[in-house]
This record gives sequence, C-alpha cells and structure tokens, in this order.
Amino acid sequence: MDADPSALPDDIAALKAIIRVATARADAAEADAAAARAAQSDVEAYIAHLKLQIEKLKRALYGPKAERTARLLDQMELELEELEATATEDELRAEQEAATARTMQVAGFTRKRPSRQPFPENLPRERVVLPGPTQCFCCGGSRLSKLGETVTETLEVIPRRHKVIQYVREKFTCRDCETISQEPAPFHVIPRAFAGPSLLAMIAYDKYGQHQPLNRQSERFALEGIPLSVSTLADLIGAACVALEPAFKHIEAVLFSAERIHGDDTTVPVMARGQTDIARTWVYVRDDRPFGGAGPPCAVFYYSRDRAGIHPQTHLTGYSGIFQADAFSGYNKLYEPARSPGPIIEAACWSHGRRKFFELADLARNAKRKAQGKTPAFVAPMALAAVQRIDALFEVERAINGKSPAERLAARQEHSAPLVADLETWMRAERAKLSRHNDIAKAMDYMLNRWTAFTRFLADGRICLSNNAAERALRTLALGRRSWLFAGSDRGGQRAAMMYSLVTTAKMNNVNPQAWLADILARIANHPAHRLDELMPWNWTPPAQATPVNQQAA
Repeated sequence: MDADPSALPDDIAALKAIIRVATARADAAEADAAAARAAQSDVEAYIAHLKLQIEKLKRALYGPKAERTARLLDQMELELEELEATATEDELRAEQEAATARTMQVAGFTRKRPSRQPFPENLPRERVVLPGPTQCFCCGGSRLSKLGETVTETLEVIPRRHKVIQYVREKFTCRDCETISQEPAPFHVIPRAFAGPSLLAMIAYDKYGQHQPLNRQSERFALEGIPLSVSTLADLIGAACVALEPAFKHIEAVLFSAERIHGDDTTVPVMARGQTDIARTWVYVRDDRPFGGAGPPCAVFYYSRDRAGIHPQTHLTGYSGIFQADAFSGYNKLYEPARSPGPIIEAACWSHGRRKFFELADLARNAKRKAQGKTPAFVAPMALAAVQRIDALFEVERAINGKSPAERLAARQEHSAPLVADLETWMRAERAKLSRHNDIAKAMDYMLNRWTAFTRFLADGRICLSNNAAERALRTLALGRRSWLFAGSDRGGQRAAMMYSLVTTAKMNNVNPQAWLADILARIANHPAHRLDELMPWNWTPPAQATPVNQQAA
C-alpha cells in the first residue's frame, strides 16, 4: 500500500529511516520471489525427470517401441537438460538476491541434488595447499598443532596440446673405409607422413566416432594454431584406412566364423551430380553374450549403391549358420537348401512383428497425450492384445538372458512354447474374421506366413528373440547422418563402412576406440600377421602409463 504523503514526518532522519525499511522490505520481497522462482524451476525439472523415467520404464516393460517414441525420449532428455540448467541458474540468482537482502532474514533456496560420484582414482591430482593459520582465531595464541586437513576436489580440464617429436639420427664416418653409418629411420604409420598414430586416431575417431566432418576439424586445428587443411586431413584418413585394413579383415573373418549372426541395413545419402542418391549400409553383428557364448562381440559394415539382394548374398557367400534378420526379400536366396557352402537358417525378429501391431495400437501417441493431460486416443483392442501377448514372450527372455543355450531352451519349452501356441491359435482365429485389406490382418499375415522362422527360437537356445543387436549397431550411423549429411562418394562410403566396423567393435568390447586405434596404428606394421588377434579389442589392454606424481603448490 502506498504511504499517505500527509502522514510522512518532516524530519529528514525519520524519512531516511522509513526509506531504509522500505528498501529492506523490497530487497526481501525480491529475494523471496527469486527463491520461489528457483523452487518452481526445480519442481519443473523434477517433473520432467520423472516423466522421462516413466517413459523409459514403459519402454523397458513393453519392449522396444517405434522410432517416433525413441525420438520422443530424445526430445524429453533435451527438455530435461534445459530445465536443469534453468533451475541451477534460478538457484544462483536466488542466492544473490538473498545476499543483497542483508537487513532481513530471507531463507534462500537450495536444490536437492543426487550424490556425486567420486572422481576416478586414475586421474592425476595436483595438490594446492593453502597456508594454515599462524595464530588461533579465538584467543590469538600461537601454540598451534596440526589436527588434520580438509580436501576439496575440483575437476579441471587441460586443453589438448600438440607437440613435435624430433627423431635425431647421428651420422658417423669410418676413418678406415670412409663409409657413412647411420641408424635406419624410425617406423612411421604413414610413409613420408608427418602425423603420429595418436593424431591419426584422433582425426579418424572424431570423423567416424563423433561424426565431426573434416572441415570442422580443420577449423578447430586452425584455432589451436595448427594449419591442417581439409585436403591434408583427407589424405591422412585415406592412409589410415590402408594401415587399418588388416584389422578389418581379421574382424570380418572372426564374425563370419560364428554360428549365429544378425543382419540389417539402413539408408545413407551419397553425393551425386546435382543431387544426393540414397545408398545403403549393411551391418552384420556377432554377439554371443545373450547365450553365454565365448565368441568375441564384433560388427562389420558394408556399403552399396542400392538395396539389391545381390549385396547380402555376396557378403554372406562363405557363411552358413543361423541368420537373424527382417523379412527382406533379398535374403530369400540365402535360405535355399541347395545353396553352397550350405543353407542359412532363417530366424525371424519378433520386434519387427510386434512393431506392426504396436503402430496400430498407437501406445506411443497415447503416452504422449497422457503426459500432456489430454484425452487418450482410440486404441485398436486386437492390436493391443497382440502386443501384450508378445510382451509376455519378451518377459521370459529377459529372465534367461546370458544363460547357456541348454538352460535357455529348457525355459523356453516350459514358459514360451505355451505362449507361442496360444498366440498362433488366437491369431489364426481372429485372422479368419478380417478382410485381407485390414491393417491388423496384414500385421498377422507378416508373422503367420513366416511362422516357422518366428518359432525357431523354441528349438535352439542360441537364437535370440529379436534382431536388436544389429539395430543397435546401426544406431550410431543413423545419429551421425544429421552431422555429416551425406557421403561424398562411393569410395567414401566404403571407407566409412570399414571405420564404423572398427569403432563399433571397440565399443561392443567396452574399449576406448580412440586409444585402441592409436595403439594398433603404432604396432600393426611390425606385428606378426598370425598374431593379429592379440591386437583385437577383445584381447587388447591399454598400454601401461606412468603413474602421475602429485604436485604441491604452496
């Protein structure tokens, strides 16, 4: 309420006192408002966090969803990041406002954060010792005895540094025969090149692992004072691919020696005259971990200009075993009994079959509408029933993941076989009531026409229920398309496929791809070919590093 001017005193000191009280109240009000804004921002961030967790739990409960749901989760994560940053910003401003309102007691707002994990022990520590007191803060006495110390750790980063290594080879001449003697030149990863293995690995991993095109890398090098043109970087990439080709060939041989592999493909835009064409990238994955196999996990990528069936038939020319993939017609010749060196056994993907029903049930859109407080849309009851029946099979698989093939087979015969028989009976009965043009009928036909391939997992404990291993391998490439937009040429697509094979295989073995590439580039030329398996990610260990010495600054 505004003060009545007639009631104000004429004394200047009294007026100043009134102004001081009013100013303090205004500062306190601003501090309270800032604390309220910070609390509101924290609540909004917490709600967004809970919504994201709910969607992830639903995804884990009901199995993989459609691509639009994956994009929804990505958007929710980005929204959560922004809300977390806003909450922290409002919290700091509330602290500043509370500090300004010194004449009144204003409670600041402090966000509740999860406990921070300690920093890794292998990180070097630099001790900065602050001088201790020389006299007691209470009585002023000088007879002090050290009781202990309090350590506060702050994580800091050192910008990447470049150095030039000079290899000095001294020359000596013989006074008897006047012959000049000199040690041979040290090994270089690339003949007549100036780049060391660590630099090559960083450029290659940034391009194929972090999806940073060479023009962006060149700009960053220029800002760091290193003039490396795009042409120079491209030369280094080409030479590195030649040096790493034996490693790719070895991974390829290991993968196609497996009893069971996964396969899938995705689109890759490639530059053409005046436009971009749609090429394909194929992936084949070996992952024996679901059934406790001893084979190393690995992935191999290939590039092709189109999606003709001749490409997977060429890739799998010498392979015979179990092949898990979708119902692409280009795979059909692989399953012929008279095929040489032997037929490939088809194992269908239940995730693909489930997805067709899931799209009709439209659970993803309903989840989004519920999160927005809107009325849920209509859900096809028959499609929802199919999804729930298939989800029961995935629930059984989660319980037996990682067990031996015999244990998996026994559990499937006991729990999954009755569910599959009930699903088949239900689908055939419902299918007879539907028109062939009905979308649910088409989804049922997709599975019923391939029922032998879909039910093969009931007779073999090595077979997985889905082809998600291949789809996970393709995810990295799909995300990278937004950064590099298109491949520059067919040869560029082939190089990318080879490098994706190396990077993805390293990640599947929980190995740092850049560190592994740097080490293998430094050693592969002098390493015996028959012992190449020692350098592969599943056998590789990081080189021993010297233990950093803690520095102390007074």
